[in-house]
Amino acid sequence: MNSPEDRNEERWLDEHAGPMVRPYVMTSGRIQPIRGKFDLITLVEATQPAPTSEPGLGPEHLAILRLCQDIMSVAELTGHLDLPAGTVRVLLGDLLDKGYVAVQEPDSEADMADIRMYEAVIDGLRAL
Repeated sequence: MNSPEDRNEERWLDEHAGPMVRPYVMTSGRIQPIRGKFDLITLVEATQPAPTSEPGLGPEHLAILRLCQDIMSVAELTGHLDLPAGTVRVLLGDLLDKGYVAVQEPDSEADMADIRMYEAVIDGLRAL
């Protein structure tokens, strides 16, 4: 008969992936980045190569740094890492605070009213 501890252990294991780490563990329970605002279209680029290890940086931080050697959007990062966007934003905030990444925020919403942008999107869709 399984003890309560055995049943709890079973919930933390995935048949194919092995032990699972919950996103809030990766972020130490934080739900907001300590620095920066990261929209899904925010572009991120590493400012230096990923270190092999760094105090305060987990494997997910290092994975982000490896991916961001080329400019990448937050949405692309979430897809590559298979993590929730909120988790990636918190991890990016850590990296920005330590100077490991530079970000390019999207243009302000005032620029979004420019009809030429919408026409370009429609033209691009028609070209498909």
